[in-house]
Amino acid sequence: MNKIGFEEGDVCGRDGCEGVIKLQPSEDCSCHLSAPCHFCTSRQYHCPECDWLAEDESMNDFVMKVDPVTRQIYDWKPRPLDSTKIDWHSKSHSSCSMIKEGVYPEGVTRGEVRKVVDGTFGGHFEHFGSGKFKFIAYTD
Repeated sequence: MNKIGFEEGDVCGRDGCEGVIKLQPSEDCSCHLSAPCHFCTSRQYHCPECDWLAEDESMNDFVMKVDPVTRQIYDWKPRPLDSTKIDWHSKSHSSCSMIKEGVYPEGVTRGEVRKVVDGTFGGHFEHFGSGKFKFIAYTD
């Protein structure tokens, strides 16, 4: 059985496809109205070679195993985080904030992570160190 990819940079592997999966950028983010928004919680991975979309096998940062015949979900788990880049899962926190919990590679500073995860109205770290962080982003 061929290994199939789910993350950015993985070889697709579906039906022998050798395309490389890419992360499509979020468009029309509305976290400032209701965090986390659909676009930020459902990152769209896509294989340009065979036109596979992650929404067929993933939802809200969970990787799902779907029966190809019945299309029923029979297993799911959180998408693994990639520690070679700043990567995180978005979680609900309050009506005006969200939790961004993730990882970063060695040598990345607190300021560099904050640039990527900061909310519309700022935020604060609850934890930062040893390659992991938890950030509360103020969105409204």
